[in-house]
Amino acid sequence: MSTMLKIQENCVVKLKEWEQRWHDNRIGFHRPHVHKMLESKIEKALAGRTGVRFFFPLCGKAVDMKWLADMGHSVVGVEISEKAIQQFFSENDLTYSEETVPAIPGAKVFKNSEKNITLYNCDLYSLTSSIIGQFGAIWDRASMVAINPRDRVKYASLMISLMANDCKYLLSTFMYNAELYKGTPFVVTGEQVYTLFGEKCDVEKLLSENLTGDRLQAWGVDYVIEELYLITLKMS
Repeated sequence: MSTMLKIQENCVVKLKEWEQRWHDNRIGFHRPHVHKMLESKIEKALAGRTGVRFFFPLCGKAVDMKWLADMGHSVVGVEISEKAIQQFFSENDLTYSEETVPAIPGAKVFKNSEKNITLYNCDLYSLTSSIIGQFGAIWDRASMVAINPRDRVKYASLMISLMANDCKYLLSTFMYNAELYKGTPFVVTGEQVYTLFGEKCDVEKLLSENLTGDRLQAWGVDYVIEELYLITLKMS
């Protein structure tokens, strides 16, 4: 394990803390615009397909969901903060229904049928393919880098189980000096992406970009590199 991963391997952020961040509006991870890497590589996710079913782990109120829905794709997300989900619908002028989820005690699901957007309000790990099905694409922005590092094997296993045979999984990660900033987001190295997914999936690095500005100052680091990977199931 690399030094950067070792520094953060025992870091833990509890679900209640994420809910509190939304409650206090400490959501510096939210972006009010569509992610540039998703925009520039959307064709890699679509692969010429229309009406693709997208999964958004730890979706927050990402505007990317509305952007994809407007293009005719369907979106399923999961988010622990009910406030985030309600803000997504209200800020995008979307009506929604609210129901319980029989298979998950305490969970709720919010749906907008017009745009085909379904957002689950529950713990990510309580979802399974038997509850939400499988997906033609996954957009993982601020999700793998937000989960507790010790849960990454469990997380990767869940993501793989949600991938349909033709699924295109776009994963965004960060690298920086973990001695200067403890996270979140946490460091995820390319080596770890290959370790987590390489046995069952093909992994291709699409982009690597040096970020400047706000994040360097906010995190107190001297560099931040964001990388984008395309993960697809190996053909058996």
